[in-house]
Order: sequence, then C-alpha cells, then structure tokens
Amino acid sequence: MWSSLILLLPLVSAQGCPMAGMNKRDLLGQRATASSLETLSSSFGKCSKFSDMAGGGSRSYDMFPCMLKLDVLRQFSPEQNPLGKNFDYAAAFAKLDYNALKADLKAMMRQSQPWWPADFGHYGPFLIRLAWHSAGTYRAHDGRGGGGMGQQRFAPLNSWPDNGNLDKARRLLLPIKQKYGRSISWADLKLLAGTVALEDMGFPVLGFGAGRPDTWQADESVFWGAETTYVPQGNDIRYNSSVEYAARANKLQEPLAASHHGLIYVNPEGPNANGDPLTSAMDIRETFDRMGMNDSETVALIAGGHAFGKTHGAGKGTTDQGPAASPMEEQDLGFKSYFGTGVGADAVTSGLEVIWSKSPTNWTNDYLNSLFKNNWTAVLSPAGAHQFEALDGTVDYPNPFNSSFRRATMLVSDLALREDPDYAIIAKAWSEDFTALTNAFAAAWFKLTHRDMGPRARYLGPDVPQQEFLWQDPLPAVTYASITPDDEASLKAQILAAPGLTVSNLVSVAWGSASTFRGGDKRGGANGARIALQPQASWEVNNPTQLQTVLSALNTIKTSFNSKNGDKQVSLADLIVLGGNAAVEKAASAAGYTNLSVPFTSG
Repeated sequence: MWSSLILLLPLVSAQGCPMAGMNKRDLLGQRATASSLETLSSSFGKCSKFSDMAGGGSRSYDMFPCMLKLDVLRQFSPEQNPLGKNFDYAAAFAKLDYNALKADLKAMMRQSQPWWPADFGHYGPFLIRLAWHSAGTYRAHDGRGGGGMGQQRFAPLNSWPDNGNLDKARRLLLPIKQKYGRSISWADLKLLAGTVALEDMGFPVLGFGAGRPDTWQADESVFWGAETTYVPQGNDIRYNSSVEYAARANKLQEPLAASHHGLIYVNPEGPNANGDPLTSAMDIRETFDRMGMNDSETVALIAGGHAFGKTHGAGKGTTDQGPAASPMEEQDLGFKSYFGTGVGADAVTSGLEVIWSKSPTNWTNDYLNSLFKNNWTAVLSPAGAHQFEALDGTVDYPNPFNSSFRRATMLVSDLALREDPDYAIIAKAWSEDFTALTNAFAAAWFKLTHRDMGPRARYLGPDVPQQEFLWQDPLPAVTYASITPDDEASLKAQILAAPGLTVSNLVSVAWGSASTFRGGDKRGGANGARIALQPQASWEVNNPTQLQTVLSALNTIKTSFNSKNGDKQVSLADLIVLGGNAAVEKAASAAGYTNLSVPFTSG
C-alpha cells in the first residue's frame, strides 16, 4: 500500500520543487544510502493505521508537497484561544498568591509518588531538568525555541528522546496547575518549578520573572531539522553525512543548535556516541554558543545542573516512544519502560547511569571536585551506554532508593570540561572557588530561563531582580515627558516638509527599523533606533546611503524640537516610526483616502 507521498518523492528535487532547498530535503535524493532517505521511503510521515473518516486519506500536502505552507500564519489566533480572545495573562497573574504557589511546589517535591518515585526522596533534580529542557531549546540565530510559550507540552518536543519521562514531571505539576488555574501559565510554572527546586536544595537563585503566556497548540513554524530519525541517529543532514567529528563540529546546519534531531544540545556519550571527551567539547561549545552562551556560562550551567540528581540507565530493555506516539489510553504519558518495574531503581531514560554528587539534593561543589580529583575509566552503563567511572575511587555516592553506595560516575560530556584546555581552566578554578561557581551558575541559570522573554519590562512577579543584563538589550531610562498628539501632528508636518525625505524613503527606513523584531525572543524592532547603529546601519538591505539621508533629516528635526521643549523630548526611534506613519498617510491621501490616520504610541 504505497502512499501518494512515496510516488511523488522522485519529483521532489531542487529542480522540480522550488521549496525543496529550504530545508535541504533535496539532499536526500543525492545520498541513496542515507538513513533518513531509507526511513522516508518506507515509513516516515505515515501512520500504520488508515482511516476513511474525516481527516483521513490523502491530503493536499501529500498530493502537492511543494505547496506553500500558510497554515503557520494562522497559529495562535486569539479567536482560538481556549481562555478567550481577550484573555490578559498579566491581569490573571496579578491575582495569583505567589508565595502560596511556591510553598505548594516545595511541598510537592518531597511527596514521592509510587507511579514515579522521587530519586533520593526529592523531585527537585527532576524539575530542574524539566525547566532546563523547556528553556534549553532556545537558539540565538533566529530567536526560536525556549520556554516562553510552554511548547514542551506538545509534539514534537514532548516526545523527543532527550525529553524522556518529562511527561511525568508535568504530571506532578498538574494538580498545582489545576489549583491555580489561569493565574499561572504552564510556561511559567515549569520554569518556576525548576527555580524553586534550586532554592529548596540550598542554591541562592537570582530571582524569577514570570510573564510567559501559554500557547495552546504545537508551533509548526520552527525548523528543528530535516532528519526523519531521532538520536542516536538523526544528524545525517545537519552534518551533511560527515563523521569527521572534529572537522564538522562548527559546521552544524543553521539555525540548529543541537547535534542530533531530538536532543536539546549534544549526545552525552560524545559525537555519535564515540565516547571521546575532546570531540564532545567541540560539540558542546558550538551548541551552547548557538544558544547565546559563552565558555564560562557553559561550564557554569553544566557544573551547576549536574550538582543535583542522576541519570537513568538501570538496565537493557525496550522503551516505548513518547506521548505523541503512545496509545490514547496512556493519557499524555509515554516512554514506558519494560525493564523491571520501569520506575524507581529500574528507571531507564537516557540509558546512562550516573550520579555526580555525594549529596545529590544539596548545593555543593562535589561535581567539580569529583571531576578533577578522580581517575576516570571508560565503561558501559548497565544499559550499554558509554560513560566513565572512578574504578579506584571511594564507594560513597548514594543509591537513590536504598542505603547502599557506589563509585563516582561521569558522562563523556562531563569529562569534556576537564579535557578541553579552555573549559578546564574555568572548571578547575571553580573547583577551588565555590563562591565564584555559585555566582556564575546563578547568573547563567537566570539567563537560560529568561533569554527569550525580551526586555525586563515584560517580567512579572515579586522575585524579579533589580539587576539588568546586557542580554536583555536594556535601553536608557526615560527621564522626560512624552510628546502629545498635537506634537505628533506638528512633527509629521515637519518630516514631510524636510528636504530629501519622500514617501518611499520614509516608509523604507521605518520598515527596516521595525522589521528586525523577532516574536520568539522579543529582540530587535524599532525600539532603541538600532537601525542608526552598527551593524544595521551598514546592512545592504537597509540601503545605507538612503538611510543616512533620512536619519540626518530626522536628527535635525529631533534636535530642533528637543531644544525648544525642555522636559518634553522626542526620540529618534519615535521619529523614524512617526515618519513612516506620515508617509503612509500622505500616500493614502493621494489615493483618495483622506481620513486615514495610522495609530501611533510614543515611547
């Protein structure tokens, strides 16, 4: 029973389909032995069950795979919001008993559930992983991913191998979400849970900013990769089939920030599970850099996150796929393991079985101390995964469900912090300076969990820190009164009368200024008039010669207005937008629309 998709595959090429090159799917046809091609031609994109009911059968996208996909433009329409098209999350959050919510989270962390027992009697490390993996999909290249929309609840993220068993963490939070309802979004709750978990285990966090409204469907606009398989495969296209691990590390396909489809960052066993810490360090550096983290922040996040909890690889056995591939009766739970009981001491998630700290539910420097003071031997986990063990080390690392102990263990990617010369300098210094590590991890965790929220003005709640960070793109505080509607009318008249300014160049500059805005991480846009600064001032798309003509005229108007109005001032950013508005109104008037007024808000 060949589907129409298979019949059409030979026709989808760079020549026959103008859209094919956009996701490099045409590369598949050039590599007949590629694993993704084999999967694509046999099972990818097909369900084993066929339906003749509504929604079944061949769809338009099966018959016409190069058809422009416009459905992403209809995502998250306010009219489809189950909370109502006028729902105001900030107003709902203002009614939240924030301290009671935090107290409930802390109480939940110590109440182990039989259906998913808490390691070491505390769900804190589990919730840190939940928060990290929610926020960790962020990438600086296009501003997409991150925790700002609560997308981890939906496919494909909820079923990525790297998010294995996090459906249980969300289930732990469900009663709390139900108690507080629309006053706390899933997006905020997951990241707050991880931050409160750190607090409860003795770590001094910088604070927390809420303000992430939920979305209610999967974001189909994000390019997560063209591969048709997940890790441990799932990287043949993003690395162009290369297995030269050192040479390919910085050639990861843009805008991706993970070394495999289905991972947040890197394979913890090393590139393609090669067991090599040095080439693992190369992948770590590239992927964390694409998330906007430098070497110090990278070491801080790994050393801080791995101070807590453990990984799960109790033994070999089959594991079901994630929630998206599970039967209806699983009720949004997946990753069912058939090793032993599948839970507690028998849990299998990554297949790695590592405990980093002698005190895995307390903030200590055990991780870095162990990394540098132990001798490490490459071993296989009980599930057969590559990791390291201190075979001559002390047997004082606690097992999570009994009173026995084991030797220290580490991931291949952990050893990267010791074997890579640049990472080693940072990590070794922090192994001897716990205060420095604490401060660095606090700053890096706050950045990780807030990187996609935009300016600090969007943060909500009593725990928002006063400190501002460069990655928040701060603007100077406004110390003057805003212009009035009468001022706006006068300024528009001056702009239209200024020599060298036309409808065309005013609209072009206003458009160029505003068009840099990114809905994912709320960066860019007209605020700050950054089009007047480098590098935007030299971008070819901004027509630098024309841009300077417009900016020179607007700056003259700005200087004149501000010198005459004392405490009332106009910014260049406002003038750029106001000029665009004036030009649109003039063009509309010339076309017969004489009463058109483009809305404008100063500031």
